[in-house]
This record gives sequence, structure tokens and C-alpha cells, in this order.
Amino acid sequence: MPVTYVIKFDVVPEQRANFLRLLGAVLDAMRHEPTFHQAVLHRDPVSENRFMLYETWESHDEVVNVQIKRSYRDAWHEALPVLLALDRDIEMWEPLC
Repeated sequence: MPVTYVIKFDVVPEQRANFLRLLGAVLDAMRHEPTFHQAVLHRDPVSENRFMLYETWESHDEVVNVQIKRSYRDAWHEALPVLLALDRDIEMWEPLC
């Protein structure tokens, strides 16, 4: 069953460009994955350093057992403590129809 993740980021202002660069590389790579459906990055209209990523994959199990471990995510995951002012807020959603 497809699963959608809604992930919110509060980015350190001085790290905004680096955040966008690293996340952009991950988004470009994951768009080539066969189980990927879609992703859209949003910016809060009130705060230029607050973002929301909406991404949909074919299955949660495949995401946690395969996708999250892809090497193209390494630099992104390593940089998160420096990039973010707060921990990510991650929600998981499943479609009803």
C-alpha cells in the first residue's frame, strides 16, 4: 500500500542554501527509484527557513528497509544535525481510496 510522509524542517538560517543543495540532490536521486511516486518541497510563506516535504512511496517497509539506506542519502543524513534548528517532524499517512 502506498504511503505518504509529511516532513517538516526548521532550518538554521545560515544553513538554508546547504539544506536546499543537499536535499535537492536526494530528491533528484530518489525520483529514479522504481517505488517512488512523488515528492513536493514546500516553503512556509511566513518563514523562509521552514520547509515541508510531501513524499509518496509504494510501501513503508520498502522505505525503511531499502530506501533510507541508499548511499545517496549519506551526506544528507550526516548534515542534518548542523542544518536543522529542531528535529524533523515526520508524519506517515496512508490513502483511504
